Amino acid sequence: MNEYEMQRVIRFLKRTRQPFLTLVPAAEPDATWNIITHLIESEITGAPVTLSTLVSVSEVPYATGLRRIHRMIDDGVILKRSRSKTGKTFTLHPSPALKAQFDDYARQMKSLLAETFGRAAASEDENDYYFGGISERVPIGLPAGEDHGLRFLLHDDNYFASMRNMWVDFRSNRASRRDFEMCVLPDLHARLVANAAAPVSEFDVVTINVPWLAEFAARGALCPIDRFSRPDDIQRQDFHPVVWSTGMWQQRQYGVPIYVTIEVLAARRDLFDGVGLSPPRTFDEVIAAGRALHAPAKERVGIVWNAARGMPLAHSFMFFLGCCGSGVFEHARTAAPEAAHLGRVQIDSRAGLEVLDYMHRLIEISPPDILDMEWKRGLDLFMHGGSAMSYVWTMRAARFEYDIHSAVKRKVRYLPHPAGPGGTNLSPMGGFLLAVPANLPEHRARRAHEAIASMASPDAMRVHAKNGFPVVPRFSVAADPEAAAGSPLIGVVDSLVKRNLICTSQRPRVPQYAQIERVLGQVLHRALRRECSDAAALREAQDAVAALMTESRATAPAG
Repeated sequence: MNEYEMQRVIRFLKRTRQPFLTLVPAAEPDATWNIITHLIESEITGAPVTLSTLVSVSEVPYATGLRRIHRMIDDGVILKRSRSKTGKTFTLHPSPALKAQFDDYARQMKSLLAETFGRAAASEDENDYYFGGISERVPIGLPAGEDHGLRFLLHDDNYFASMRNMWVDFRSNRASRRDFEMCVLPDLHARLVANAAAPVSEFDVVTINVPWLAEFAARGALCPIDRFSRPDDIQRQDFHPVVWSTGMWQQRQYGVPIYVTIEVLAARRDLFDGVGLSPPRTFDEVIAAGRALHAPAKERVGIVWNAARGMPLAHSFMFFLGCCGSGVFEHARTAAPEAAHLGRVQIDSRAGLEVLDYMHRLIEISPPDILDMEWKRGLDLFMHGGSAMSYVWTMRAARFEYDIHSAVKRKVRYLPHPAGPGGTNLSPMGGFLLAVPANLPEHRARRAHEAIASMASPDAMRVHAKNGFPVVPRFSVAADPEAAAGSPLIGVVDSLVKRNLICTSQRPRVPQYAQIERVLGQVLHRALRRECSDAAALREAQDAVAALMTESRATAPAG
């Protein structure tokens, strides 16, 4: 349960108590309830709570409220934190135990509400359904009753979980959680390949990771969106041109951008300011800051980043290569996304050596198991205060600001990628597209397109933005002050896009992308483990990728 859902549960419970107090004159205010809910809500929003404020919200006589609060402090339920060196002024906070207990209480209330609405079975987990968001009146866009039976294949992340929630909210009775299959990236790619090979698609709407578009469009697995769309369906003019182009292959649009995510360097503002360090802008400055803040004795490392074998390491290598002004292919920085000729492979290069050298230095200020660390564990480590810096996608970093268990909320500075030798401060842009499989019957394909138009509508995206997701692929959403107030990351993403500090070419948009990714992720991991030299690893990766491209040209159909 994230903090937005927690706030909705609290507001609902408060509203159910108020009629009782109004209609039953003999009823007395519940001071403990008032004190606890005010503390929890203030902790979520970051509002300071003083003793006098808490006595006031208890709604009982001053002396009675004061005694109640002091007893809760003595019992360890409420914590005092000094606001000055003398300790004469302080703020009040819920203890970790109280937060955990209230979290359990809110989850139980959510489950009871779901059972009341007939939406939850005894075997269901409370995370299988959602409380909140549907009240925003987001238009689904399909005639009543006709959206039942649509099947969705989505990426397993917090944004798509939120999207699913808007369809399966237990008050809407519009869809079932069984209509959605959520897969992590490697499994998602495998499911897409298998689905494309089937005579008839199992899914009506599929999620495509941006660098995969060339592969699936080239094999004819996706239906061009102009097959069904009318000019006002998607409102493409509301998308930033760079964002819209991520769904294009060989001059045809196959996918609709559903969200943009940018990899940034997250840096703990409080730790940097505490020792007088400036935000790092180069590889060397990242290493210097990491060494200054790396403190294993205090259970804190300098940095976490994606270094695990396979896809995570391949991404990091390509992104850092871009920071050095280079790329996997010679003309990667200037070629159009769908360009057929990117120039020669240039992995085995001076820039490649600079990147591996940087990675070796990062390992020294990272957790001991960084080469095996799955991204969710790295995210949790930073979120709970165990790291000074983190390379992280903005969509994942949203948890830093809205997760109720985050220890770094409002303490993080989000920076463009630091530059390597010969490079600039450009951050890689990624994200996901919604697409219609080509192997769908006509009537299902038409309904799938209508569903995509609804899911990617400004209204739907605005709801996600208000709930803290830094989506902003549409100008109208980024310009909405209420949406922008949902998360500081929304402003960060919009600013980087408008200042042209993003780049989409670090991961080459070629049909062989997934194979290139596998080569880099396996071969270079051996170099970081010191199982071979950096030069040998770069040569092996260079030769393997060059062979892939030669083979694909030899087997490509003529014309």
